[in-house]
Order: sequence, then C-alpha cells, then structure tokens
Amino acid sequence: MASSRTVLVTGCSSGIGRATAERLAGRGWTVYATARRPESVKDLGDAGCRLLALDVCDEGSMEAAVRAAEGETGPLDALVNNAGYGEYGAVEEVPLEAWRRQLETNVLGVVRMAQLVLPGMRERGSGRIVNISSMGGRLVFPGGGAYHASKFALEALSDALRFEVRPFGIKVVVVEPGLIKTGFGDTVAGTLGENRRSGGPYHGLNQTLDTVSRNAYEGPMARLAVGPENVAKAVDKALSRRRPRPRYIVTAGARMVLGTKTVLSDRGFDGFLRAQFKVPKAKASSG
Repeated sequence: MASSRTVLVTGCSSGIGRATAERLAGRGWTVYATARRPESVKDLGDAGCRLLALDVCDEGSMEAAVRAAEGETGPLDALVNNAGYGEYGAVEEVPLEAWRRQLETNVLGVVRMAQLVLPGMRERGSGRIVNISSMGGRLVFPGGGAYHASKFALEALSDALRFEVRPFGIKVVVVEPGLIKTGFGDTVAGTLGENRRSGGPYHGLNQTLDTVSRNAYEGPMARLAVGPENVAKAVDKALSRRRPRPRYIVTAGARMVLGTKTVLSDRGFDGFLRAQFKVPKAKASSG
C-alpha cells in the first residue's frame, strides 16, 4: 500500500476503536479517528490522529466525514468499521425499535460507509475495508438474538463485498474477537435491563444471562479475555499484509468455542449451551 497511508476508523471513543486508532497512528498511518462526540476522542488528537464527528446512524454525518477526509488526503487507503454495540434480551421481549437500532448501527452503517469510500478506492485501484465482527457472527448465545443477527449479517455482507471488489484491487477482511476487556459487558447488562419484563416469562433466562455476563467479564472466565490492543494488532495485520486472511479470530477462547461449534451437530451445540446457561424450567404463562 502507499507510503502515505490514510485510514478512517469508526467508533473511536473507547475500546477497540480507540486502541486501533492509537496503534495505527503509532505505525505511521494518517488516522481519521471518528466518534459521535468529537470531544470524547480529544486525546487521540494529541496522539497524532485527525478527529471527525461521525454517527453511523446519520446519513449526513457519514457523508460529511468521508468528504472531509478525502478532501484533505484524497481517496482513503483503508476503512475500519468498528462502531457497534450489543442489544440483549429475549427475542420476544426486545422492542422492534431496539431491533431496528441494532441493525442500523451494526449493519446498515457498515454498508453505507463502504458505499461512500469505495468510489475513491476503485478509482485508485486499491484499498482495504476491515469489518469488526465477533465470534458471535458465527455462533449464537441465548439472549443475544438481535446482536447475533447483526453480526451474522455483517459476516454475510463482508463475504459478498470481498468477492465484488476484488477485481478493483480492494481487499475486505473480517476480524472476529472473543471476550475483550472493554465496556461491552456494561452495555449487555444495560440493554438486558431495559428489555426485560419484571416477572415475565423469561425471568429465569434473564437471571441466568445476568450471572453468565458477570462471570464472563468479572469472574473466572475473565481470564480468557484480552485487552482491545490485541484486536488492534489483528487490524494492523489485516491492513499491512500483502495478502491478508479473509478472517482473523482474536483470543484463544474464541478459537476454542468456534472449534467446538464446528465439531458438534446443532443438537450437540444446543446441549453445550444448556450446560453453560442453566435456565430454570419456565412455567406456563399467558404473558
């Protein structure tokens, strides 16, 4: 790729996006670090990043950010689609508006950002798009229907896009993290709390999800988690290697669970999940 490499990273206010912006800036990239509130990434400016406001649920915001970046440096060398969050709760109880917000953020925002940067990349004949997915884009945990649906969709559109843009010299890579030490666990707990019905039919499931989530991010399972800088390292590889892999799995835990999913039948994996998510038998309820 060109020596004056330019990259736009979405969702840089914390976690993976912040770590990615810092690493790439340190590696000599011209980094456009974006967030809905530019003041939340002010310190990244001190680290050498150029700051832009960007909300992946706002068409005008996305257009303005890409226009500003390309106006300064020309077509971008790379785009890292990181902005996203997890909406949790039983499928029946998550409001339809919350489903729309989840898909708008995690899927349609990615689609639109790709549509905005691809014309410039095609004109130049090169480019990279890295989509931050999750091991949750290849397997499903209970209570995460909305989140997993968005990540499965992200995996599918990435596969389609990788084939479509290859003739133009553009590569598309998916990064699939496992447990990462970020604020994601707090987001899970927050959306789970918003979407539950007190004493509703999924009371037992919600209690189990509370316990499993706490253990994953605070209990013994937290030992399997790694810092967001590990994901940033995978993004760096995806951008800098001449022939990057289509997918990079991050964390040993993710590789272990995905390997388990591969060797088990659907019924077998259901049994594996029942052993991890011990939900009390539900009582008949009219709701």
